[in-house]
Amino acid sequence: MDRKVVAIDVGGTFLKAAAITEAGEIVAKEEWPTAVEQGTSAVLDRIAAVAKAVAEKACWNWGEVAGVGLGVPGFHDFDNHLCEESVNLGWKNVYIVKEMESRLGVPVRFDNDANAAALGETWIGGGKGHRHTVMVTLGTGIGGGIVIDNKIYRGANGMGGEIGHMVMEPVRGERCNCGQIGCLETIASATGILRAAQKRVAEGQETSLRNVANLTTKDVFEHAANGDRVAAEVIDYAVHKLGLALALIGNTLNPEVIVIGGGPSRAGDVLYKPLNDYFRKYALKRVAKAAKIRPAELGNDAGVLGAAKLVLS
Repeated sequence: MDRKVVAIDVGGTFLKAAAITEAGEIVAKEEWPTAVEQGTSAVLDRIAAVAKAVAEKACWNWGEVAGVGLGVPGFHDFDNHLCEESVNLGWKNVYIVKEMESRLGVPVRFDNDANAAALGETWIGGGKGHRHTVMVTLGTGIGGGIVIDNKIYRGANGMGGEIGHMVMEPVRGERCNCGQIGCLETIASATGILRAAQKRVAEGQETSLRNVANLTTKDVFEHAANGDRVAAEVIDYAVHKLGLALALIGNTLNPEVIVIGGGPSRAGDVLYKPLNDYFRKYALKRVAKAAKIRPAELGNDAGVLGAAKLVLS
């Protein structure tokens, strides 16, 4: 019998819920505001409500649902099913499984949202057909997830996969939100790339970026692809550091696939050609031979699909 699962990507702004079959088919979706300002208990109630709403939208009786999977941002104690802290949600010491099972009456599984996305991409996305995957998501920051033998690798206390906080520029780098100097996140995230481009424009450098109102990271990639020297230099620096970081990860984990997600992942050759070149320059040859770098395929559905897989595994 094809098991039926409800999965929710719990974000600081929205709850993205989906009704998902054992084969990975998304039958129905719901998106509700998280309303974190209402407090922890109210948000937990909303998670339960959207779970039941999306099951109803799929025309499933709640008794048919095998379980609920959650992707939750923050720092977690997985041994005790505890969210120690989620800045995005304003949570501290929330026993997620206990709270949600009492509200839903079905088994509940949870993981970090970046880990869930990595598991989703491994299951039926950019890493499909492979057992050893690293996912790097380039967004406001840089998220990471590691899947080994089709299982999420969390590390000693849940911090495995914090790829964005590899220190790549310890002397002249920008201050990261984590307190360190020169984390990869400050360089190769969409935010880091845009900041570097804006700095060049503010310095008066000759670039076509000066003519762009409301400059975005996408603009920087496009102008680099069209031959703008300053945009190309900004992208090359970011991609160089990202390629080096991936090589270090590759030499450590020996993955089959490195999946790149987030907005910049859709930049095409201006990203992937130099990224592959730098990765292969710094990685051991045998590591580079085994690994492929691919764009993510699931978009915003990666988190819910991975959360569903937590229940189905």
